[in-house]
Amino acid sequence: MDKTRDKLLQPEHHDPYLKAWHQRSDTLCPQCGAAYQAGRWTWHGLVDASTAQEAVCPACQRIAENVPAGTISLRGAFIKAHADDLCGLIRNTEEKEKSEHPLERLMAISDEPDGLRVTTTGLHLAQRIGHALEAAYDGELKIHYDGEEYYVDVHWQRD
Repeated sequence: MDKTRDKLLQPEHHDPYLKAWHQRSDTLCPQCGAAYQAGRWTWHGLVDASTAQEAVCPACQRIAENVPAGTISLRGAFIKAHADDLCGLIRNTEEKEKSEHPLERLMAISDEPDGLRVTTTGLHLAQRIGHALEAAYDGELKIHYDGEEYYVDVHWQRD
């Protein structure tokens, strides 16, 4: 197995949705229930929720503003014939990633004339979905990281 697939992107530019969080602590997101403590977002809650602030987490903020960090384009004749299976794989990949990383979530799966379009709140989920598609169904995978912004564009195709 190619070890580079397991490496997560270390972006040159950091997520602008996270910049405001570096100095905060003990915060709960009222929309999803994620907790921010000791510099990390988690699903495990806070040690002391009685003094916690409430604020919308970066993932919920991205969803509300419709500003994805990742887009996956699925193209080819194979897509329409196997859309249900592909969507299941995408959702299962998100569940696994989201269970450990609350800011990595699906935003939408949309039908397109020539396939599907998937948007995510995080770079890593988009990358993982692309690799999961390639591992399960072969096809051609291309991943492009925007050098100027915190964004990844993933293309997967199978005819």
